[in-house]
Amino acid sequence: MCAAIQCRDLRKTYDGKVEAVRGLNLEIETGECFGLLGPNGAGKTTTIEILEGLLEPTSGAVSILGYTWRENERQLREWLGISLQETRLSEKLTVRETVDLFASFYREPRSTDDVLEELQLTEKADSWVGKLSGGQRQRLAVATALVCNPKILFLDEPTTGLDPQSRRQLWDIIREFQRSGGTVLLTTHYMDEAERLCDRLAIVDHGQIIAEGTPQDLIERLGGHHVVEFVVSGNNGVALAAWRALPSVESVREEDGMVALNVKEPHLAIPALLGAVEKQGGQLEHLTTRQASLEDVFVRLTGRHLREE
Repeated sequence: MCAAIQCRDLRKTYDGKVEAVRGLNLEIETGECFGLLGPNGAGKTTTIEILEGLLEPTSGAVSILGYTWRENERQLREWLGISLQETRLSEKLTVRETVDLFASFYREPRSTDDVLEELQLTEKADSWVGKLSGGQRQRLAVATALVCNPKILFLDEPTTGLDPQSRRQLWDIIREFQRSGGTVLLTTHYMDEAERLCDRLAIVDHGQIIAEGTPQDLIERLGGHHVVEFVVSGNNGVALAAWRALPSVESVREEDGMVALNVKEPHLAIPALLGAVEKQGGQLEHLTTRQASLEDVFVRLTGRHLREE
């Protein structure tokens, strides 16, 4: 079985000098949910628009289900469902009219009633789009992507701005599409969402993939499986090297006065930390320990949080 999405040495240069994508290689298997993460300006959006057939790459090769945009554009349009972060829909159409309109663009669309039921929009079928809540609008945007009966679903930050219940409803819809054999390419600013939904993911920065694997694989690559965070006062600014020298500590970072240690064995690191604080004459004001997360991976690799501008 061919890969759902494949690109080799993908490059995109604007005005002959700005390199948005620099030799990116990617392979997404049929039936998996793949996450593409990256800070703003990393080249993620440009990459996705090339994969969706909206942009021409400067160089490199892209294939979707074994086909290319240059030779098979019409067929690929039938196979892709795309839901943008902000889909502008006519507020004077009803929910049913909106889905019917999108269904008319395709040769073999799904039943509008089936899609509305799946997206829990049946009760709103005759409501104007302009009267919908934020969560209902977002589910409608996904409905317009699913009505074409796609093989691959592109979801660009599908749960941004939604309440927790609406987020989980969309998660269930994504999982159901995947269970039916569909492939999902997801971008998100929520690291917990990526951990829960994605079979594999890639982190993009400066137009290249800097890390790729399952969420657990990436977390394990930190070197430490746990994070100890603490704040110390009255120590006259102990150098990070002092914390890095503690037993079981793999890496250290400081942010707004909070020190975070990636550690393999908290039961060794924490007693040593308490002893070091006492020896230095400092006072421990805050101490927590937790499992390492994708957010930790992201910050360590890019030096930025995902939501930073």
